[in-house]
Amino acid sequence: MAEQTALADQRSEEDGKPDAAVVRDALGVGVAVGLSGFAFGVTSAGSGLTLLQTCALSLLVFTGASQFALVGALAAGGNPLTAAAGAFFLGVRNAFYGLRLSQLLALPRAVRPFAAQWVIDETTAVALAQPTRRSVRLGFTVTGLSLYLLWNLTTLLGAVGAEAIGDTDAWGLDAAGPAVFLALLAPMLKTSTERAVAGIAVLLGLGLLPVLPAGVPVLVAALAAPAVLYVTGRNRARTDDGPGGGTPRTPSTTGPEAPTDVPDGAPHDASGEDR
Repeated sequence: MAEQTALADQRSEEDGKPDAAVVRDALGVGVAVGLSGFAFGVTSAGSGLTLLQTCALSLLVFTGASQFALVGALAAGGNPLTAAAGAFFLGVRNAFYGLRLSQLLALPRAVRPFAAQWVIDETTAVALAQPTRRSVRLGFTVTGLSLYLLWNLTTLLGAVGAEAIGDTDAWGLDAAGPAVFLALLAPMLKTSTERAVAGIAVLLGLGLLPVLPAGVPVLVAALAAPAVLYVTGRNRARTDDGPGGGTPRTPSTTGPEAPTDVPDGAPHDASGEDR
């Protein structure tokens, strides 16, 4: 049995994606997304954070959506604790990515804490697209390394260049972060449920923005997911219980409970058939 499993794994690796193709795809994602770190650096500096604080966010947090949410809330005058809470909830999704990637990567325990720093949208997307464990590890590593280095480098350049640019609002760079996030999110909305969650979240966020403190609308918009899932589950249960929803039960025609139309006294044999 062990020999068969080893042979199957060997055949799987041989039929896998070439390493060069994995590296090419991973670098494409890493470079394309890593360049948006410049927009974060400029936006962060424009919101009042120092150069050290801006670079520390990219080095330690390293999840673009949460970073943009944090500096965006701070720039709008939001409470720092509320802004941090919104960034935290946006980053919770990475924990769920880690549950899946831990099975695919199967890394040694000593390496996992370091690999966890790179568990983000882009590395997860590249890793899940690979057919073998070797290509999963390669795609995850190349994407994570290239994106981490380039994101932090462009963050530094953006924060330093923000002083030369001047008023970032005049250039419209504050919209770069949301634009990048939407560009990453849009291709992932493939089902009607996912699109409904995104649409309701947008309506909640925009509708509550004028009446709630900065950062709070993001937290409220997160309620769109459980609300849509609840309604979807109720509709599915109602469909299953409705007419034709279940499997009709066919009454048995044999056995002791089988109905008979034989009149009393009519002769019949042991099989129950009329003579």
